Amino acid sequence: MKESIKIALVDDHALLRKGLAELIKNIGFPVIIEADNGKDFIAKLKPNILPDVVLLDINMPQMDGYETALWLKLNHAEIKVLALSMYDDENAIIRMLKNGAKGYILKDTDVSLLKEAIENVYQKGFHYSEMVTGRLIHSLNNLDNDYNSTAQLLKLNEREIEFLKLACTEMTYREIAEKMYLSPRTIDGYRDALFEKLTIKTRVGLAIYAIKHGVVHV
Repeated sequence: MKESIKIALVDDHALLRKGLAELIKNIGFPVIIEADNGKDFIAKLKPNILPDVVLLDINMPQMDGYETALWLKLNHAEIKVLALSMYDDENAIIRMLKNGAKGYILKDTDVSLLKEAIENVYQKGFHYSEMVTGRLIHSLNNLDNDYNSTAQLLKLNEREIEFLKLACTEMTYREIAEKMYLSPRTIDGYRDALFEKLTIKTRVGLAIYAIKHGVVHV
């Protein structure tokens, strides 16, 4: 790599942020911005020296990770967002990916995996993990021409499409069942049927599939 990947670190926990900044510097990446929240980060952005990758906490005051990721998507799409979280939460993953994040890692990730995630986001445009597969992020960014899956979408009935839309929200499966006036067992049946029809294994996969094919819009 000819030059170091410039990093911005946005996290409202000062001690954690400082420790993470030192860690990132030790693995060879300059940290050019440290910020407490999205508003602070935007205020510190300088047009002549933009970061390549932003490590973005999700839960922050004033302007959280969701809002900040969306702002970057609309204003600086060239800056790659790597979402940081304490939790492996599928709703948070879906929402961050919809708002433009290119990867999602946990804060207790091993140092070598953190380095790999930063390099992947910078070089490939995405980072995949057990939580977020490369195939799903490719689909989200329309990097695949998957004609077969488009044909599969046409085979879905109205109730399956309704379920697919609701699966993209923060509702639990039980809440989806109540919304659709169905039993939780029936909803599980819809979910499993879609997993099989669309060759998808997770709710995150369903959400990204729905975004790609215009069932829901970002």
